[in-house]
Amino acid sequence: MTVAYVFLALFCAVSCVHLVHSWRDEPKKRAYTKPFLLPLLIGFYVFAAKSVSPVLLAALLTSWLGDVLLIPKGTKWFVMGGLSFLASHVLFMCVYLPRLGFSPWNLWVLLPAAAVYYGISVKVTLTLRGTLPKMMLVPMILYLLANSTMNLFALLQLLTLRSVGAGVAYAGAVLFFASDCTLYLVRYHKNKDLIFKKHFTVMLTYLLGEALITVGVLLLG
Repeated sequence: MTVAYVFLALFCAVSCVHLVHSWRDEPKKRAYTKPFLLPLLIGFYVFAAKSVSPVLLAALLTSWLGDVLLIPKGTKWFVMGGLSFLASHVLFMCVYLPRLGFSPWNLWVLLPAAAVYYGISVKVTLTLRGTLPKMMLVPMILYLLANSTMNLFALLQLLTLRSVGAGVAYAGAVLFFASDCTLYLVRYHKNKDLIFKKHFTVMLTYLLGEALITVGVLLLG
């Protein structure tokens, strides 16, 4: 377990350095630290888990690949990074799936939540119609809908288990969703100052989201 805490400390330290560069809006320096973030979180998970989930491991690895692919500028890199993150959302859903329980009472929470998530996904993307390449509109909506569905899986897991671990994992999913919505606005909104400190906000919510999902799954055992 000591090794796990070393990886966690390194993850926190490198994340802080990355966030400082993001706060200062230093893209080249952000690019140096970004590839090391998720591998350190993966190291923490591998050494902290009693039994490593290959599915969660794959979800974190595809998130790391998405991080790396989003470093270069350009639409093709943004698309490839999005596809990698799409795979990670599907894998996170597979992590939650065995713990889900369906009941009429859960639907009273799940259905309004779905309306909110899907509504935000469509609203955020349509806000960018003036500056977004037309070919990107539908794929970006579909991506946010996938993130929304991952959040709904995490919410249903919380409603089913009503445990601390499920709550932590859901909080992470919410932050991941907030990060993706923020990234869309930072990348494509005509008013670049709309988001506070731009990539700092994107990365703060993203790193906390990934970390809380990982810790939540660890707490669930």
